[in-house]
This record gives sequence, C-alpha cells and structure tokens, in this order.
Amino acid sequence: MNKTSDNLVSDLVDKQEAGKRSTLVSVAVNIGLTISQVFAGIMSGSQGLIADGIHSLTDLVADFVVLFANHHSGKDADEDHHYGHQRYETAASLFLGVSLLAVGVGMLWKAGEKIIDPAPTGQIQTMALYVAMGSLVAKELLFRYMLAAAEKARSSMLVANAWHARSDAASSLVVSVGIIGALSGYPILDSVGALVVGLMVVKTGWEFSWDALHDLMDRAVSEHEHRQIEEIIRSVDGVKGFHDLKTRKMGDMILIDVHIEVDGDATVKVGHDIAFEAAKRVTDKMRVLNVMTHIDPI
Repeated sequence: MNKTSDNLVSDLVDKQEAGKRSTLVSVAVNIGLTISQVFAGIMSGSQGLIADGIHSLTDLVADFVVLFANHHSGKDADEDHHYGHQRYETAASLFLGVSLLAVGVGMLWKAGEKIIDPAPTGQIQTMALYVAMGSLVAKELLFRYMLAAAEKARSSMLVANAWHARSDAASSLVVSVGIIGALSGYPILDSVGALVVGLMVVKTGWEFSWDALHDLMDRAVSEHEHRQIEEIIRSVDGVKGFHDLKTRKMGDMILIDVHIEVDGDATVKVGHDIAFEAAKRVTDKMRVLNVMTHIDPI
C-alpha cells in the first residue's frame, strides 16, 4: 500500500528550494573569497593565503555537486527508479565526507612536512593577515547560515556541505595563525595549528562518510523514530497489533514495511481501510516516502 501526502510533496519542494538557495549563497561567497585570497596572497607574499584561496576554489566543486544532487533528488519516480531519486543526496553526502577526509589528510601531510623540514619564510605583509581574518569571519558566518538552513530543511546532505564550510573556516584560522607566527618570528605555529585542524577535519569527514555509507546500505531509522512509528500505528482504531516492522533510509526519507494485525472476521474492505489509515497517519506525521503494509487476520 503506497501513500504520499500533499504535505510531503510540499516539504520536498521547500527542502529543494532551501538547498538551492543556501548553496548558491555558498557559491557566491567562495567565488569572492577565491579572488580576494589569491590576489592578496600574491600581493603580500603569503603562500598560505594563496593555498587557502585555491582551497576555496575547490569548494566550488562540492557546491556544484550539492546543486546537482539537490536538483535530481527531487525528481519523481520513473521506470528505472520506482521509489524516486532521494539517494542522490546520500551519494552527495558520501562525496562531501570523502572530500573532507582528503582535505584533512592533505593538511596533516603538509603540516608534518613543515615540522620535519621547516622552510625559510619570506617577508609577509600585514595585509595578508587582514584578508585571512576576513576570510575566517566570512566562512564562519557562511557555515552558521548553511547549517541553520540545513537543519530547517532536515537535509543530511546540506548539513555535510555546511560542515565543509566549517572546514574552510578552520583552514583560514590555520592560515591566520601561520601569518601571525611568521610576523612574530615563530613560523612553527602554522604547522602546529594545521595538525590540530587537520585532525578535526579528518574526524568530521570520516563521520559523514561512514553515515552516508551505512545509509546506502539500507540502514534502519533511529530507535526514537522507530518507536514513533510504532506509536502511530498502534493508535489507529482496528489495529490489533503488528509485527515485522522494518525501516530503511532513502536519502532523508524513510521506507517502511509492516504486517498489521486486524480482526479475523473483518471484511477485506475493513482491513484495507485500517491499513490505509495507518499508512496515512505515519506519512502525515513523519518524513515517510512509502509504507508497504500486509494484513494479517487474527
């Protein structure tokens, strides 16, 4: 038995629009930061600032991946995808998680190289510090805006992209500390800060990658959500019980299979109506894409 409510369709549209809007803001910010950081890095002689500008440029790739997934995940079911295209979001979350891992490992590698074989630092102008601090503020504000939009839309993909922006803020923090260290005569601060931030980025990337991988392998919903589904089904008049309740994630949506027990003397129509009402209530109250019910007479 399939049931998709108008409210669910409306939520999906709102979610898609929120994702598009927040990601386009991220694209605009990253373009501006890339231009300003690379230009200021060249003018001030800060290699760290140039590297951070290139990092901002690579973030545009992640933004366009999110835009692509956000667009395609909202498509209706078709002959090849009977349950829709929600897993585009999970795949994008996996890509973003792996990207964070790669960024973090790269930061650890570069920091290790500088600690083992510190290179002599040239004269860095104070302008580099101002631009680096401005980038830090811009990226932190971007992170907070994107995270708020992601939580409102309840999108794991947008949450992953928001934390990708936070990794950029951490990168700008490392660059700022490194510039301060260079200006003060202590370039080792750059490497120490990079090690700490690199570990944080690797941890975040691993968590997102692991979660996305589990979702692609049909992971069940949380215990809290499972109990919610049970309570909703149990509240329907005519439901004598249920068993074999199974759930799996489909992007940020849920697919449910359940056997509903009804009075053995009830007609087929009565049993159908009871199961239909159970599916409707679950779909109306939770982000459920489909409820497959089987009627068992008792």
